[in-house]
Amino acid sequence: MLETYEILVIGLMASFMLLIFTGYPIAWVLAGVSFWFVVLALWGAEAMEWDTFMLDRWIRFGVIVDRIWSQMQNNVLVALPNFIFMGLMLEKSGVAERLMQAFTRLFGSLQGGLALAVCAIGILLAASTGIVGASVVLLATLSMPLMLAYGYSRRLASGVVAASGTLGILIPPSIMLVIMADQLSMPVGDLFMGALVPGVLLGLFYILFVVAIASLRPGLAPPPPNAPRVDARLIFEALAALAPPAALILAVLGSIFFGIATATEASGVGALGAMLLAAANRRLRPTVVKHVCVETAATTAFIMAIFIGASAFALVMRSLGGDEFIARVLNSLPFGPEGIVLFVLGVAFLAGFFLDWLEISLIFLPLVAPVVRGLGFDPVWFVVVFAVMLQTSFLTPPVGFSLFYLKGVAPPQVSTKDIYLGVVPFVAIQLLVVFIIFEFPDLVLWLPREVYGR
Repeated sequence: MLETYEILVIGLMASFMLLIFTGYPIAWVLAGVSFWFVVLALWGAEAMEWDTFMLDRWIRFGVIVDRIWSQMQNNVLVALPNFIFMGLMLEKSGVAERLMQAFTRLFGSLQGGLALAVCAIGILLAASTGIVGASVVLLATLSMPLMLAYGYSRRLASGVVAASGTLGILIPPSIMLVIMADQLSMPVGDLFMGALVPGVLLGLFYILFVVAIASLRPGLAPPPPNAPRVDARLIFEALAALAPPAALILAVLGSIFFGIATATEASGVGALGAMLLAAANRRLRPTVVKHVCVETAATTAFIMAIFIGASAFALVMRSLGGDEFIARVLNSLPFGPEGIVLFVLGVAFLAGFFLDWLEISLIFLPLVAPVVRGLGFDPVWFVVVFAVMLQTSFLTPPVGFSLFYLKGVAPPQVSTKDIYLGVVPFVAIQLLVVFIIFEFPDLVLWLPREVYGR
């Protein structure tokens, strides 16, 4: 027999899951469901004359305003608009165009060389932007017409672009990791250092897949005709194009790595660095600055609206006893500690088919992370594994955002079916990397241990 609070918790979660399919903005759904369940809980307490219960619940619900206000004052969240600005400004700086031209000439004579160039640039953009939409659109605009003109498979080209552009949500500086750190009161630097090796490993697995598929089925990724032979000049051009983003990566991640700056301070360095790169390429025009500022404000407002709604939702669920309910359900599973973690990761994977990473990070992660920590697992390891699993949400239909970004700018001959089928191998690679870092935790924990002595 379910207790009253358990019925309210289940009703709260079920209402949210049903209402997200109505098309209403997620932020309003979260806030609205939270409000009405506060009313329902207080009305039920009054109807049953639970005076003490009602007073206790009212005090708990009143904390929502204080909690949201304290989050708005959190210095960690200052990194969000800075990193967003950095990514958008870097998109306009012309750095990616130079990289694509140089890497295309460098790898062009290889089987699958253009796809390899996309993977390499995707890793570099991820380490210098952290904005998935900007990376996917930029890679698609620069590379897909070229790959299709040279006879590449539409599915392979689509999968490479979508997956490589999605690396930015994992490889630091990542806005997803910033939000996760805020939600769990963890140091951002620990998560940045923990995610660096898995993120680069994922990019290397993409490269290995391209090499393997191009070798086994050469017709899917033929080399361009009359591709230039690799010589010292091409290598120098590639290194020259690589230097600006490498300097930006060093300025942002290096300042965190060596303890010179916090993640928030490093985000300001990154924003300034992106502007300097745009100025060096003569792209820092007033119209560009205005466009980037407007887009930064819009993206930040979108994130913060969901942030406020999710905070209210999470606090109402906890006030109704949701923490205890979730913990009891997970601990009752007959799987053992590792099995419970795998179950949580499986739920996150399935949720990614229908929810954005932001809702999962703000709602689901804070509920399950304390349970996993109580089972004896390192919180940095778990959050990074969870983040790698959550990255699949960008590539899984029907709401995979990278798929939408790609479809919006892909050449007309690339169908939605091509995109969906093209990302399947890359989702499988992501799951493989989740398994690897699940089995070998030191891939996550080694770098934070060396840097911060954890």
